[in-house]
Amino acid sequence: MDEGLRFLAAGIAIGLTALATGWAQSRIGAAGAGTIAEKPEATGTVFILVAIPETMVILGFVIAALILLQHG
Repeated sequence: MDEGLRFLAAGIAIGLTALATGWAQSRIGAAGAGTIAEKPEATGTVFILVAIPETMVILGFVIAALILLQHG
């Protein structure tokens, strides 16, 4: 039972962060496309803003790895 709960917790940790990142990147991407259309010099800033939410998935992966590697 405990091992099953660990797998469930790891799946939730990575799944929810992936969903949140996808949602954030879709919103930022749409706004960024409009920004680049009006101000092409803002391309670098838009790329950085699209990449920032990806850190949530990396954090979720680290948390999932810690959960799965925990000895208990």
